[in-house]
Amino acid sequence: MGFSDHIKEIERVGKGSNTGRDAIVVESWRRCLETYQLDPAQAREAVIVSQTRLREHRQQAEDLVRIARSGLERLYCQVAQQNYVLLLSDRQGVTVEFLGDPSFNNNLRKAGLYLGSEWSEPRAGTCAVGACIATGEALTIHQTDHFDITHTPLSCTAAPIYDTQGSLAAVLDISLLSSPILKTSQNMARHLVSSTVRRIELANLMANSRHDLVLRFAGAPEFLDVDPEAAISVDGAGRITGMTHGGARLLAASRGLDWRMPELLIGQPVTDFFLAGLDELASLTRASLPQDRRIAVRDGSLLFAHAIEPQQRTASVPLARSSGRPLAISRLGGSGPAIDNLRRKVTKLAPSRLPILLQGETGTGKEHLARIVHEVSGLSGRFVAVNCAAIPEQLIESELFGYAPGAFTGALAKGRKGLIEEADGGTLFLDEIGDMPYAGQSRLLRVLAEGEVLPVGGSAPRKVEFRVVSASHRSLADMVAAGTFREDLYYRLNAAVLSLPRLAERDDLPWLLDRLLEKHAKEGLSLRISTAARLMILSYRWPGNVRELDNAIAFAAALCDEGVIETADLPDHVIRLSGNAAEDTNDADGKDVAELRAVLAACKGNVSEAARRLGIDRTTMHRRMRRLGIDRPH
Repeated sequence: MGFSDHIKEIERVGKGSNTGRDAIVVESWRRCLETYQLDPAQAREAVIVSQTRLREHRQQAEDLVRIARSGLERLYCQVAQQNYVLLLSDRQGVTVEFLGDPSFNNNLRKAGLYLGSEWSEPRAGTCAVGACIATGEALTIHQTDHFDITHTPLSCTAAPIYDTQGSLAAVLDISLLSSPILKTSQNMARHLVSSTVRRIELANLMANSRHDLVLRFAGAPEFLDVDPEAAISVDGAGRITGMTHGGARLLAASRGLDWRMPELLIGQPVTDFFLAGLDELASLTRASLPQDRRIAVRDGSLLFAHAIEPQQRTASVPLARSSGRPLAISRLGGSGPAIDNLRRKVTKLAPSRLPILLQGETGTGKEHLARIVHEVSGLSGRFVAVNCAAIPEQLIESELFGYAPGAFTGALAKGRKGLIEEADGGTLFLDEIGDMPYAGQSRLLRVLAEGEVLPVGGSAPRKVEFRVVSASHRSLADMVAAGTFREDLYYRLNAAVLSLPRLAERDDLPWLLDRLLEKHAKEGLSLRISTAARLMILSYRWPGNVRELDNAIAFAAALCDEGVIETADLPDHVIRLSGNAAEDTNDADGKDVAELRAVLAACKGNVSEAARRLGIDRTTMHRRMRRLGIDRPH
């Protein structure tokens, strides 16, 4: 295919034509055109990131690479004779590990098949790594499947690697500089890459679940102990703490859930997914023959299981992972671009001890997020919250820094430990830091810089070590410019910034609504909501954010009869401002609930096909389905 023919085909796809390409390629081309605004006629040379940036990406992926290395080397030995190169990319699409023939280094580097190459879709157009990150699926992008004409000689096959919490962690890719014309020539490559990924995920789960029960599953007893298809880890209370990607698919399928929403799986009782108690599952060890270790799944299917008992915990062996961390991350929110991005950042930043500044409107849940950061960090000390706006200016120093005996009239005879000392070994959360008086800012800066606190009236400073998380609904950068907030303190506090979206901008409102229904249910009685009331809530703009929604559900829960919230139970202002939302459920592009349901039914539940018929990409389709509370037909 020539250069002009390739561009013309992409343009036809952009106008909605079907040219016979795989659906996954067509969707990627459309993302490149519509979302990333890429020009197929403009050649894009391969991007190799700087050494400094590569070092940062490799450090972040260090644990995974260490666990994966033997699997990567084994795979490379299998494919090297066929002139493949092997790339391990992180979730941003940057190659952090590379195996290839050194004699081809110049050609490989020029083609981007090299350490430090960046293969995200916005940067490189349609490519195996980028499409894999976008879809979460194993795939082959073969020659002219590539968006960019400079990459059309390549044939690339990739599979996603998921972490134990169900989030995309990396992509494993094997590529050829040149290959046979037929795309089917790469079917074996996809099988090899997928098998390697399955083993890497299993090794990662085992490394992070030494103190949990691990259950491995296979469809046939012969492969149960040698090559299981899926695995999960379960804590002593019987709750799921981790899983391979195969495990996520197994759990989701057993209950008709979406594996792309791991928060519905992590932290749930394992007995919700299997027709067996925890003791029965734990008994499926090698003490019995593989064919006798059969287990029934709640969807009616049968599998063979192998239980690996947890290692004995001792005082001298710290836990590899706190069992509270997955639960903490799952409380962050549902699935959607904004929350998924926030979840990824929290997972990476929380253990780093960097000072974090939380920005967001009042009511978006900044303290809730700060507590999650503390839980995920693994710190053993307390979480101490300080509302800087609520403490009188004359008391803020004694509250924060404490005071010595007899420091002032009315002081306790023994003195008092300040809130900063209370947070020693833990997290100090400074809410509404922008309202702290200027003098208090100066003393706080000294504590952060020197790691010691001097009580009011005291003469000897005390050493303290804590993680500081601060929050403000105001722009601290604007306050610095106005001279009302110390610039040096600002840069001490914002080593990392996490922004919380307004509730109206979140894609996980249905998930949040379900959590609040659980929160406000009366003991022994579930709290439900009618379809009309649900649609009214989903269409309201919620200027008061999560706090306003929480209050509205609490109000409706107190009024409703028999545990079912109807529209009449909602606050008057929600009913008034929602207007006729319960009847008119058209979304922003005019695709109403009835039409979405009809198209999904016509496509037998195939979301990708339904999105194609509606002229939107699959991500947008999923977002609209979540917003309108539509489940995919099964």
